[in-house]
Amino acid sequence: MATTITSRKSKGSEQQSVPAGPLPITQEAPRRRRRPVVVGAGLALAAVGALVAVWQVNEAGNRVAVIAVAHGIKAGEVVKASDLVAAEVAPDPALDPVPVARSKEIVGKTAASDLPKGTLVTGASVSEGANVAKGRDTVGLLAKPGQLPAQPLRTGDAVMVVNTPQDNADPTKSGQKPATPDSLSAVVVGVSAPDANGAQVVDVAVAPTDSAPLATWAARGSVAIVLKARN
Repeated sequence: MATTITSRKSKGSEQQSVPAGPLPITQEAPRRRRRPVVVGAGLALAAVGALVAVWQVNEAGNRVAVIAVAHGIKAGEVVKASDLVAAEVAPDPALDPVPVARSKEIVGKTAASDLPKGTLVTGASVSEGANVAKGRDTVGLLAKPGQLPAQPLRTGDAVMVVNTPQDNADPTKSGQKPATPDSLSAVVVGVSAPDANGAQVVDVAVAPTDSAPLATWAARGSVAIVLKARN
């Protein structure tokens, strides 16, 4: 008599069986959860960018035309129309450039100091009158603090250069009357910026007969500059 053996599958194996055929494909991608902090930061950056763009547009519209130096001008030189160029800048309370409409007030005056290319021209950049060094010799004086006035010197200023020799003799101790120091009249041609020690080079124009003694005083460092009354 034949015996038939029937294999039984457990309930658990039926649940874990892999279905036959290909797996179904879905069009929906898994969604990521957005963090509120990241979203807020993105919105803030977008707002800042919009404000910067608006500010740039406003600044571009508020620019004004002012006078700038087209090429370098030496102190004492007469400013010509060809020396100037128009430039557009944003208004700044710290600056006081001369508007293009007032260019006639600058042309014909002398440069109060060296004006490099690109410098914005202000009222203090020039002084009245023609070239103050014309027909005169120019001598450079190295003046330390105490040898020149604290008030800034300008091109065209009338000054008196006093000889102050460094000697150990004090005439007041010996009862002698102090002698009047030698002095020369001069006109300021240009003034350099102070160095680390506060010393400045002051170019002055003097009569040809006075240039040699003045240069000797300057070489000895025995000069003091006195600013005469301005008109």
